[in-house]
Amino acid sequence: MFGDAYRGRRVWVSGHTGFKGAWLCEWLLALGADVNGFSLPPEPHQRLFTQLGLEHRMQHEIGDVRDAAAVARSLHTARPDFAFHLAAQPLVRASYATPVETYDTNVMGTLHLLEALRTLERHCCAVFVTTDKCYDNQETGRSFEESDSLGGSDPYSSSKACAEIAIQSWRRSFFGASMIRFASARAGNVIGGGDWSPDRILPDSIRALQERRPVPVRNPSSVRPWEHVLEPLGGYLLLGAKLARQTEGAGGESLCSAFNFGPEPEANRTVRQLVEEVLRNWPGEWADQSSATAPHEAKLLHLSTGKAQRLLGWQPVWNFADTVARTVEWYRDAHAGAEARELCGAQIDRYAKDAMNRGSGCTKEAKR
Repeated sequence: MFGDAYRGRRVWVSGHTGFKGAWLCEWLLALGADVNGFSLPPEPHQRLFTQLGLEHRMQHEIGDVRDAAAVARSLHTARPDFAFHLAAQPLVRASYATPVETYDTNVMGTLHLLEALRTLERHCCAVFVTTDKCYDNQETGRSFEESDSLGGSDPYSSSKACAEIAIQSWRRSFFGASMIRFASARAGNVIGGGDWSPDRILPDSIRALQERRPVPVRNPSSVRPWEHVLEPLGGYLLLGAKLARQTEGAGGESLCSAFNFGPEPEANRTVRQLVEEVLRNWPGEWADQSSATAPHEAKLLHLSTGKAQRLLGWQPVWNFADTVARTVEWYRDAHAGAEARELCGAQIDRYAKDAMNRGSGCTKEAKR
């Protein structure tokens, strides 16, 4: 999908022990990259990193993005060609419990990497991963575009909006004639095999199904843009590859900007519809556990991906039914004893082939 953009290249990844970080590192290794990871130690629910054996297959460094000196030291030692910033406090409900820590990680962690990049003194292309929840969501039902106002009611969403503002400010203030090129990426609600995070509907569903109890559903009517983890990761990798080749897209628009990576509109489904689709692939029951006193979470969220399609040639590959089927397939096979590395590798290969068939983000060299 990306030609040879990453083969033999040094790639620095923050948050590599997390769910998306582990999948990204597995894909980068398959692409022939020399991967350096910087992250907190994996928590008990972050099993995928361990299951993939990544600690022994890449440069694995324990560090905290809240430590500016450690971030700079790690980046300057790695001297990467590419950097992907995924380290974050990623949970809405957890942000209510630890709001200051959420801001410290999501905002100051981003600034620490931006400052480290300022002094790198070599060509590097960076992708800063934020979230679709960074928009000022009035829940009107329209799809958010990258030019829409930023905001967020909960500490997590607002911290990511602040990170986006900081990225834009640092780009305009300090990187005008720099060797560093960077963009931000805003993804929808990501699901996929190997996610065991608390307070996420898909891992909650799988845990319940494995234990033969009803799936607990807190917000059955909330609408989200559900996408497989490989969809945004493919977008991040494509964005990095394009940044390395050029700074402008069609019509002279800059690639050093923000991009949405979300599914087709048909995948904008309620939580209830997601759970019911899961149960078509792994039979069971669900139970409504909504509460009027629960912390606020947005009920309606849609993304427009027109910019990514126009400037990058990126488009989503798997529809809603395929996304859920691939995800449940991963968990069921893992539950039956299959190795995580085999499962991830097979799904990466399948996704790449399907993307090539659709022409999503493919370079002419990759198509040949």
